[in-house]
Amino acid sequence: MDVTTRALGGHSFTVRTWGDAAHPMILMLHGFPEYGGAWDEIATRLSDRYYCVAPDQRGYGTSYAPDDVGEYATSKLVGDMVHLIADRGPVIVMGHDWGASVAYGLAMFRPDLVSHLIIANGVHPVPFQREMAAGGAQSEASQYINFLRSEGSEDTLAADDFGKLLKLFSAKMDMSWLAGDRLNAYKAVWRQSGLRGMINWYRASPLIVADPGVPVEMPDLPLDRLKVHCPHLLIWADGDTALLPISTEGLEDFAPSLTRAHVSGADHWLLHQQPDSVADIVSNWLG
Repeated sequence: MDVTTRALGGHSFTVRTWGDAAHPMILMLHGFPEYGGAWDEIATRLSDRYYCVAPDQRGYGTSYAPDDVGEYATSKLVGDMVHLIADRGPVIVMGHDWGASVAYGLAMFRPDLVSHLIIANGVHPVPFQREMAAGGAQSEASQYINFLRSEGSEDTLAADDFGKLLKLFSAKMDMSWLAGDRLNAYKAVWRQSGLRGMINWYRASPLIVADPGVPVEMPDLPLDRLKVHCPHLLIWADGDTALLPISTEGLEDFAPSLTRAHVSGADHWLLHQQPDSVADIVSNWLG
């Protein structure tokens, strides 16, 4: 693995790479509260055939992290990655969690830069918003978003050596993978960046979270613009308690070239819990 600093749109970003740059490129986009190094287990398994590139996205790790919430609009997050791959595209794009939102943004708004789209436990904005507005299971599972959006949540999560940040995820999912040297590495990254930038992704998002049992009107979305026309692979682990399978129902309406694959024995953190399975699925699908 190589770690470099690159200027993207005039801002400094940390980028990790694995493999030979002459190979087809996979852009790997992490979610909350991770960083580019989260892809190491997957990238090392694919780097004999692919050039794997994993940036610390805006607000994360040692990359550009402005304080202003407006600087985390999806258009700006997607724009960062356009700068990274514009001289290389089209490339394969793979996203997890919040990284999936940027990956979908690239595929929908810059289809010229994306040859294949791979999502691992991430959601398309339309089915996800539909379920968060419905007041049902996904609305209930997403109530933590309201806490994260509240002022000062970063200070609460950072207290007691990030104890509350870890508890936020370990209460309902298996976090045994985040221990020892890996946990120390994550904490070092969190100390470097602070948590405000990464939490600002939630504050800047226009997604509406209904209260459980109190549905709200579905926002008016530009449905025709929110379609993925390239081949799309969705890898899903059903143990996820933050993102529920119901939020992927109807995805075929927005991605006509969709393939679904399931990973057993994993939850939201499938990239760490079942890296062999995930890498095999990716390799077989890409052929």
